[in-house]
Amino acid sequence: MHRRSIVTLCVFLLLLPLCSPSNAGDVPTAKESLSFRSASSPVISPDGRFVAYRISQADWDDNTYRGQIHLHDRREGRSFQVTFDESSPGSLGWSPDGRWLSFTASRDGGRQLHLISPFGGEARRVSKHESGIGGYQWASDSSFLVFRSTDPLSDDEKKARKDRGKFFEVDENRRISHLWRIDVPAEPSDPVEAKRLTRGSAYSVTGFHLSPAADRIVFSASLPPKFEWRDTDIYVLDGVTALTDDAADPEPRRIVSSPGPDSGPVFSPDGKSVAYGTANGEEFFYYTNREIAVVPTSGGASRVISQEFDENANLSGWSPTGILFTGLAKTGSHLYRINPTSRNTTRLTGPDRGMWNSFSFTHDYKTMALAGGLPNGARELHVSSVEEFAPTAFTDMGQQFEKFDVATREVIEWQSQDGATIEGILYKPADYDASRKYPLLCVIHGGPTGVDRPSLSTDRAYPIERFCAKGALVLKVNYRGSAGYGAAFRKLNVRNLGVGDYWDVISGCDSLIKRGLVDGERMGCMGWSQGGYISAFVSTYCDRFKATSMGAGISNWMTYYVNTDIHPFTRQYLKATPWEDPEIYAKTSPITYVNQAKTPVLIQHGEKDQRVPIPNAYEMYQALQDRGVPVKMVVFEGYGHGVNTPKEQVALQEQNWNWFRRWIWGESDSDRVEEL
Repeated sequence: MHRRSIVTLCVFLLLLPLCSPSNAGDVPTAKESLSFRSASSPVISPDGRFVAYRISQADWDDNTYRGQIHLHDRREGRSFQVTFDESSPGSLGWSPDGRWLSFTASRDGGRQLHLISPFGGEARRVSKHESGIGGYQWASDSSFLVFRSTDPLSDDEKKARKDRGKFFEVDENRRISHLWRIDVPAEPSDPVEAKRLTRGSAYSVTGFHLSPAADRIVFSASLPPKFEWRDTDIYVLDGVTALTDDAADPEPRRIVSSPGPDSGPVFSPDGKSVAYGTANGEEFFYYTNREIAVVPTSGGASRVISQEFDENANLSGWSPTGILFTGLAKTGSHLYRINPTSRNTTRLTGPDRGMWNSFSFTHDYKTMALAGGLPNGARELHVSSVEEFAPTAFTDMGQQFEKFDVATREVIEWQSQDGATIEGILYKPADYDASRKYPLLCVIHGGPTGVDRPSLSTDRAYPIERFCAKGALVLKVNYRGSAGYGAAFRKLNVRNLGVGDYWDVISGCDSLIKRGLVDGERMGCMGWSQGGYISAFVSTYCDRFKATSMGAGISNWMTYYVNTDIHPFTRQYLKATPWEDPEIYAKTSPITYVNQAKTPVLIQHGEKDQRVPIPNAYEMYQALQDRGVPVKMVVFEGYGHGVNTPKEQVALQEQNWNWFRRWIWGESDSDRVEEL
């Protein structure tokens, strides 16, 4: 069979007739759900009066998600939209004097920097840079900005492409990023050229931070030959304010050099020290804790200060009262402060199950904007005091759900086969009846260091709300390896991928069966990326599930290893290459058990996926076909690891809806009456 014959065109799926809902309950259709607005990226002004943020929504005509910038005026108690741009402006920031809201937008000439006054007027473009603007930061006196940008192609490179076409050597000719400075006049008018701060091929800048006096920059940079984030060091660049058109380029000083990633540096308030995230020299850092370390700006010995916090500590800033960082706590996420001298850590947000992120602070670090919420609520944007946490929401995304009978979310826990405690999110229909047994559908997150939370959110690949309304329970499993449960828990799937994950999923199913909630003869499993891998594993490893859906999943770790763009993943989790230990690659690969497979499998995959390349999908598809196991494969043409456009997400949901409706509820395509 030619591969084209198994490619299901998304457009065709979208043109299938859709009828009115019948027994699916009063829940949003796929298109209604994907049309919900979402609020993100709150950035509070230095004085705390304004919060800039993004509101995003599906644009069905252009088949994209488009975001626009809004402002919330805390003094006047009103919110309003300030951009109306087809390019979806992003990277919001404030000048320290509060005069300008800055953002990047691709209005003309690539992604350039623009300024707009919070008090009205048109946006002004201030940059003119060939390769566009990446991350940026204002100087403390608002006179200039520093930004990161990929170096443009040289004249010789452009000529070579024109003469010999486009090609590349693997692990060679990587594009390098450097730092630039752009001066901002008091009254910006025409775009200005940027001045280069770093150059050469000795490193590629990945992140940076300006000192309080704006005279130095600390930055992280990846190293040759591959210039990957997995090997980054910390540098300091002096003389930033002295830069003139005829000045010699300053030379950076390397102050941290250790194996693995050291990144995300920030200056202390007095500029004498630098805090940064580090793997602390760990060889297998994919699943170990990310720590915070402190080093003098002049260089010297580093001190790791966050060992007492048993999770990844992600730097948010250095306030006058301590270093701020975010971290997960089971299904919750919080803001913490650590004293760099005593190393005492204080949690600043609550309650335990609160889910808070995207923190932004006023100049004095006394007030913050943040995103998040509580279980069974939607993600909203809030403002709160830092010291006395009392979040006040200024968005109301949750009202979009109010007219629907959505499922309830409940955090549950159970014991896995080896005694590990596992948590999951159990979705129950709005009309849940404790006296009956329900079909069970497991939805497995990716990562493996992802985590599922009990929040209201839009369905993307899987029509979870409609599954519940049709009469199913849905279980999202935070299996071993998930973030939020400590380093030891994340190590439980090392050299035990698939097998240990299966224990966690099936023990969760069995715990619900034992409680009398679930019909064990009608269970299904689905997931994307690592969740797709686990769904593939349970498909071939057992016959407990009536159907599964493998989204961008791994079928064979050797196939994955030689094709993926992150080869160290398997080398770290399996602690070997396939040439060194073929047995562990076989033990943890779904394809190894395909001769005993009986479970019908839906395979969904992006044609140009580099993270989990599509040979994994074709391998599973062909093996199941050869075995006579029901299998259907859908290729999303032109897409990578994620299918991230609204029309194709409707197609994803429709395919999964019909697959599980057929195998769990025994309905044929001709029986389809529910509208997606």
